[in-house]
Amino acid sequence: MVLVIEKVSTAAEISVLAELASEIWHEYYVSILSEEQINYMVDKFQSTPAITDQIQNQGYEYFFLKDKGEPAGYIGVKEEEGKLFLSKLYIRKEHRGKGYASKGMEFLVEVCKQRGLGHIWLTVNRYNDDTIAVYTRKGFKPVRTQVADIGNGYVMDDYVMEKEIQLA
Repeated sequence: MVLVIEKVSTAAEISVLAELASEIWHEYYVSILSEEQINYMVDKFQSTPAITDQIQNQGYEYFFLKDKGEPAGYIGVKEEEGKLFLSKLYIRKEHRGKGYASKGMEFLVEVCKQRGLGHIWLTVNRYNDDTIAVYTRKGFKPVRTQVADIGNGYVMDDYVMEKEIQLA
């Protein structure tokens, strides 16, 4: 496996990322969320303007997971209070099961070590059993539940999960 992880920085890369996000979200979340909610969330959180604002004004960093030069998935993170918030880790359907999420997680652990961050935390939909199982296998533990109002009558009903990083 030759997976390359590249930081997203240009407007053109952000545009490609937004297209990739829409593709993955519409394929993956259709069994958990309504199409209307998926459309709303993609527009609010993963559109070109939203990602641009997150990178330029909110402290987020995005990375492509590339296989043979083509985006196979992406990661979105933000440093918060001495921890790394894993906002997004998505893999295209045809690339799942190839170990790319594991490689992405190894990359994030290294980022934490380099920056002296002792934990990675994330939110995951409480009905997303497959993803919860993956994160559990990667050493994440549920620490609480949260329901976040995201507007337009929609909420995110999530587990907050956390993984401790050994820094020394």
